[in-house]
Amino acid sequence: MGNSGAAPATMLGAWLPGDSTVDVREVPVPVRGPGQVVLRMRASTICGSDLRAIYNGHVGPEPYDDVIAGHEPCGEVVEADPGSRLRPGDRVVVYHIIGCLRCRACRAGSFITCEGSYPDKLAYGYQRDGGHAEYLLAEEQSCVPLPDELSFVDGAAVACGFGTAYEGIVRGEIDGRDAVLVTGLGPVGLAAGLLAKAMGARHVIGYNRSRPRSELALSIGAVDEVVTPGAEPEEVVEQVLGLTNGRGVEAAVDCTGASSARAAALRSTRPGGRLVLVGEGGRLGADASEWVIHPQRRIIGSWVTSVPRMEDLLEHLVRWDLHPERTVTARFPLAQAGEAYALADSSRAGKVAIVMED
Repeated sequence: MGNSGAAPATMLGAWLPGDSTVDVREVPVPVRGPGQVVLRMRASTICGSDLRAIYNGHVGPEPYDDVIAGHEPCGEVVEADPGSRLRPGDRVVVYHIIGCLRCRACRAGSFITCEGSYPDKLAYGYQRDGGHAEYLLAEEQSCVPLPDELSFVDGAAVACGFGTAYEGIVRGEIDGRDAVLVTGLGPVGLAAGLLAKAMGARHVIGYNRSRPRSELALSIGAVDEVVTPGAEPEEVVEQVLGLTNGRGVEAAVDCTGASSARAAALRSTRPGGRLVLVGEGGRLGADASEWVIHPQRRIIGSWVTSVPRMEDLLEHLVRWDLHPERTVTARFPLAQAGEAYALADSSRAGKVAIVMED
């Protein structure tokens, strides 16, 4: 087993039956096969897609199997192949998609856009056991080393949320020349604001319907200013223009998936500006000529991230001294996973983490 200590015979794991409840059970610890590692989980954060697609009802295009939940795992290797690049005691973040490893996307490390389908393409916490457990069976391909300077909670927040936000910021080419609008200040929006600033943006404006989340974004430095919480789309545009000398922002990042917020974000960008769509679901309704073609705005879709990009982000976070756990406002032990999910689903918190640290 190595220097991390032998795993016990059984462990706790948390399932999402789909009726806004959590089922914590005792089950056998997984047994490793070739190319796999067993991780002792240290932190596993909750993602909005867990709430939308599983916790509140099993919906969406991806199949959901009866598996342990959690697709933002971070932990410590306790078992690995003798010839593996990983050793017992290594700290790793788990990229939550397993690809076919044959297609062009997989060869580039972008397992999220794997051209295969179930069962060649699987997600932790959806089609195979995820990180809401004391131990996790992971493929070596999924594991990204966690720098010593970052905590396990930092790593869990990177596993999907911060990785997704970073991909959007990079695709949107956001840098020190830009004023930025972030619509939706949930965990991904908070990450987008913090990362936009780390990439050099000097003026970040946030909008959220919830006042507590707007206040949280200000308090942790994710945004410099906020639009009035709950403002209607026309008011959002008017206020953003007022904060940018009447010109609008160079870039907007929508993390809501709501049609009204997306429309407001698009119209808040100046001519030649960019709108990055990160939030899932919903529709985008706009007069193409008036709002896209004539002002030559760009609309950019961004979905999760790749393994190489995640590795880059972890390195940059150390360089920037930016800790994703800044967005975490509540931590729960695994046995209280039900309380953790209830709080996350209430939209009253930032990022919510389930922690198994010593």
